[in-house]
Amino acid sequence: MKRSASISDYLKPLADTPNQAYLTNALQVADVLEWILSQVGKAKVWQTSFSISEEFLRRLFFIEKGGKVLEFNLVLDHKATNKTLKLWSFICQVMKRTYLADNHSKILLVESEAGDTISVVTSQNLTRGNRHESTFISTDKAIFAALHGQVTDLIRNHSVPLNDLFAQRLTQNGAND
Repeated sequence: MKRSASISDYLKPLADTPNQAYLTNALQVADVLEWILSQVGKAKVWQTSFSISEEFLRRLFFIEKGGKVLEFNLVLDHKATNKTLKLWSFICQVMKRTYLADNHSKILLVESEAGDTISVVTSQNLTRGNRHESTFISTDKAIFAALHGQVTDLIRNHSVPLNDLFAQRLTQNGAND
């Protein structure tokens, strides 16, 4: 988030506004995730993106380290693997559940321990481009159920677990030494 901006300049509390949207270059997806977790408490998270940057990965590391994320599932596009492979050691340390798939979606799903469900559909990759990005946020359970089902299908039936690839590579490198 830009230092001069406050998330409340763009978003209202989830309990007050079940559907809201913004178009700005002041907010990042990580800001939105922290904002959601501050309202719903501990939660499971599913995030999809075409690509990820080291800066964003550091943010996710500290968000997860904060203790509010019970489980984090990350789906990235396999076509962005050149960038992803440079970060894969760090990704595997931060995210235990990272998947590569044919993916261009940018979705954030949050399900709290209390059963709150939040769906975020955004144009922003998990990178910092300082461009205007559009985002729609909803607490509608039907929207969450539909998106969650589709993301789960993407993970189960159309992806490769990055941690498995990383472990295989480490084993192969160890055998070659």
